[in-house]
Amino acid sequence: MQGQSSPMDLEPIEGVSGQLLEWHPDHVPLTTGQAGRQLPFQRWFPFKEAFAPQFVADVLARDGRGTGTLLDPFGGSGTSALTAQHLGWNAHTIEVNPFLADLIQAKLHAYDVAQLRRNWSTILARVGRARPSLSRLYAQAPRTLVEPGEADRWVFSAAVLRRVAAYRQTIEALPDAAMRRFFRVQLGAILVPLSHVVISGKGRRYRRGWQQLNWTGADVDARLARAVDSAIADVAAARPHAGSRCTVARGDARALLADAPVADCALFSPPYPNSFDYTDIYNLELWVLGYLNSKDDNRRLRHATVQSHVQLIRTASPPPDSPQLTRCLQRLARVRDQLWSPHIPAMVGSYFHDLAHVLHHVAWKVTPGGRVVVVVGDSRYEDVYVDVAAILQELAPACGLRVTQCEAMRSMRVSPQQGGQPGLTETAITFTVQRRSTAAP
Repeated sequence: MQGQSSPMDLEPIEGVSGQLLEWHPDHVPLTTGQAGRQLPFQRWFPFKEAFAPQFVADVLARDGRGTGTLLDPFGGSGTSALTAQHLGWNAHTIEVNPFLADLIQAKLHAYDVAQLRRNWSTILARVGRARPSLSRLYAQAPRTLVEPGEADRWVFSAAVLRRVAAYRQTIEALPDAAMRRFFRVQLGAILVPLSHVVISGKGRRYRRGWQQLNWTGADVDARLARAVDSAIADVAAARPHAGSRCTVARGDARALLADAPVADCALFSPPYPNSFDYTDIYNLELWVLGYLNSKDDNRRLRHATVQSHVQLIRTASPPPDSPQLTRCLQRLARVRDQLWSPHIPAMVGSYFHDLAHVLHHVAWKVTPGGRVVVVVGDSRYEDVYVDVAAILQELAPACGLRVTQCEAMRSMRVSPQQGGQPGLTETAITFTVQRRSTAAP
């Protein structure tokens, strides 16, 4: 993706949480976390698609309420909830990816720093005695996870994964769930840097010359120590608002929104309809840390995601009523035989079925007159442009929403399957919630 400066003219908010909201809008767009990767808490785990904290702060400032409850059905790395917490807002976040849900909850928790340090000392004292069985822990993992791998390819050397597994085993033995979560997240953060792959676009590729890499258990020790020290320093320096209440719901937003609390504002960015399953990006963390233990686990997780991809073939959902969507689907049907996947037209229709469902539930949960800010990205298949922002604006009235603002945030590239050329738009749409209907959706 290529980023352009946001048209939003924002100034850093002073005196709230130190560097947490520091932002430089001339560098990259506010709808990505690219320039904020070294900010406190943001640096716990690299997450390119994260909002800049300043973007969240501006949305809440524009709300004009001072404080309230923020709803985010697609929590990601938790920037919305964490920023809300530091500004004195309550927050309710939903996240389907269990590793990312742990990341969000780990960031939001109020820790005793001395207890963190004691638990870290305990881990260091015990990890050398751990004797994990890689064949047992990863019996159903992809065969390329660890050497000897398959077809002369593997993601981790046996020495690295054995030491990671020793830490995993030692962390899981801690009696306190919050401590286990904190250290598991730090362990997850060092996995890709110590692997033979890099995250590239929407997937992974092997590093150039990966066969010559000689990382050992000592490299695991050093990287994890740096990650833990940095995270504990962030916790020690943080000044979260004592009155904020933040909750994290784990699972499918399409199902869990019905049980979400009433909110004053909603801010979220759903997966984009780019035919790729975002959970694949986190397969290393999910498998290595034990969130996934079988192909069935992986399949269930994919079924719980918005229908934005074709890596899992599902029964198509009926598309909602939108003239632009109808025309788009008709054009996709005409070029169906030329698409790299024949399931793309059905996926696009099902995607908007899911987003209409989410918008309807969000409009029911946000108080009348409240704002809903949604950041979405367009797609293109062959010569068919999927204008997500325009279609959502047509769907808004039936969902109980009125469009009040629409801002182009950055330019993006199409997928590698389509050549990778620039020409897509990421848009922030602001809706206002109208009066509730007589019945819940």
